[in-house]
Amino acid sequence: MSVFDGLSEFKFYQSFRIPVEKADNLRFLLEKENEFGKKVYIEDAMLLDISMTGLGFKSKERVSVGTSLSISLQYKKLHLDLSGDIVRSFSNALEDEDIIYGVQLDEEPKLKKFLEYFVAGFSPERVKNCLLVSALNEPYSEVTDGVETFSLLLSLFKDISLIGSKEGFVESLLEEVCRVMNASRATIFLINVETNELEAVAAMGVEKLNLHFDYRLGIAGSVFTTGVALNIDVKNDKSRFNPFFDKKLNFQTRSIICHPIHNREDKIVGVIQVLNKKNEDRFTIEDEKIMKVLSLVFSSVYHNFTPLSEKSIIRRFSTPYNRRDVIIGKTHHVTSLRSSIIKLKDIDTPVLILGEEGVGKKLLAKIIHGEGQRGLNLIEVIDCSNPDRKSLSKEIWGNKWEVDDKDSKLIKCRRGTLIFSNVDMLPPDIQSKLHEILIERGIPGSKYSLDVRLIFTSKTDPGALVDEGVFHKGLYNYMSTALINLEPLRRRVDDIALLIDYYLKMECKEQGLLLKSFSQKVMDEFNEYDWPGNVSELKNAVKRAVLYHPKAHVISEVELENGAIPILDVSAKKRVFGEIPHISNFKLSLKDRVALAEREMILQEIKRNNGNKSKAAKEMGISREALRKKLLISDKILEELESSVQDSNESKKVA
Repeated sequence: MSVFDGLSEFKFYQSFRIPVEKADNLRFLLEKENEFGKKVYIEDAMLLDISMTGLGFKSKERVSVGTSLSISLQYKKLHLDLSGDIVRSFSNALEDEDIIYGVQLDEEPKLKKFLEYFVAGFSPERVKNCLLVSALNEPYSEVTDGVETFSLLLSLFKDISLIGSKEGFVESLLEEVCRVMNASRATIFLINVETNELEAVAAMGVEKLNLHFDYRLGIAGSVFTTGVALNIDVKNDKSRFNPFFDKKLNFQTRSIICHPIHNREDKIVGVIQVLNKKNEDRFTIEDEKIMKVLSLVFSSVYHNFTPLSEKSIIRRFSTPYNRRDVIIGKTHHVTSLRSSIIKLKDIDTPVLILGEEGVGKKLLAKIIHGEGQRGLNLIEVIDCSNPDRKSLSKEIWGNKWEVDDKDSKLIKCRRGTLIFSNVDMLPPDIQSKLHEILIERGIPGSKYSLDVRLIFTSKTDPGALVDEGVFHKGLYNYMSTALINLEPLRRRVDDIALLIDYYLKMECKEQGLLLKSFSQKVMDEFNEYDWPGNVSELKNAVKRAVLYHPKAHVISEVELENGAIPILDVSAKKRVFGEIPHISNFKLSLKDRVALAEREMILQEIKRNNGNKSKAAKEMGISREALRKKLLISDKILEELESSVQDSNESKKVA
């Protein structure tokens, strides 16, 4: 039995079968050929059901699928001889000795008369029950139905992996589709992302050479873009139907049934379209069920079809955005960021992103752009901290004070995204001019309207600057319509290991080295470090570690801070926390760190007053005794810290 027979089997399974009861006295005999070519009876065969397309029986005898049978039926005075092939077999349970077989019958006009005669003998109650089952049939209403369906799926898919890629397979399968569905034509369309068209790759009943069109047009385009299958007749649904190809191919379409085809990534890559049900105006519900199976079959055939293009206007098939532009982490904050990206990516609302240096503000802006509907268009960055006012103005407005359509990034990024980095440092006069243009959505001196997504980033809250009178209130209100606050890395400790793993892989790949790892000791140090430079500092630390240890598979002996080429950038700590000893040690309580900071200020004040502690205390507004106590407390903290470091060093020597 080939995979094509499975389609006939499915059609046979879906047709309504009249149950046969023992009290009907319907005589049923089966013959098959044995290995010597002699006809022998299947002695214990029991008829279960019958329809215009086939019958079901059960037997303890094992009979192969594909076996031809001679069938004899006798009901009262009416006798009928038929022939057919076994198309399926299954049992209801592992311990059940009976095998249930499905037989597809050869076309026999006399069968219709036989069934009419058979049903005419039913009681009114039995006829009523049969009609109810036929009208209200639900899939998997019984255990047997589920087993049968599984058997059918195995039958349909078992050969695809072996012959699905062979030349002529799809065309032969389409020929079988037309036969099973009693249709005039069948076509497989796949997307061509270079031309943004659906193209026929296989067709039955029509030449495929000229069958290509914009992926959004017609019934096929509707199914491709929405993923919703359609079954229409042209007479009653003219609004959906495009007669272009009928005119071009001199053909009259009456009915269409169309289903999407998916690849292994569950992306819609094409459609299967079947035209003109013979002798009927519309495809039936049974045909819809068959098409569901067909779409699975062809999805299996094209499961490896994964088109990519940098130019495609179809977002899901364009080249993925740079994989360096990703947010790594599993903390609640990172999860919230991903949700924000989904909400903001496809709308034009301005976004203000706040956060410390190195947390990834521009990265987040690029991801919002790349994931959204503007992602295939240009993205540019304007650094508002640029001290060259002339250069900054040229980036925004162009060569003139009014916007110039050649050099202005507001114009250059039409249909794309423009990032204003460090917007808190934008000069006041430019703030005012920018606000005026953004509110008007029009650009003086230019023939272009403003069609650009704006994302603003800032290390400080511009809202606080508004309160101080140094930032334009109107501009702040405009750009903070959507606001995202990025947390520093020291509050995302659980993400450190994931970030290190990601940047290790990236750096090793870039340097052409085998994948490295850090020892547990180094990882512990990284986890305890407070990363004042945030993700950017971590990325640079990983890069230095790889460059300094090109031959090591496990990076363990690392001079983290104090070596000639330190991995950790202690200068970043000093910039944030200053030179005060231990002030950046986050293991210390806030109270102890404040005491150390006070100690440093007291010593500086004593030095300024030439060693006079009483005068220094008076200058700072505290008593001489308070000054003495503060120094005693801070000295004690320092002694404990130094003792702890000494004990640790002794332990290392012993080890």
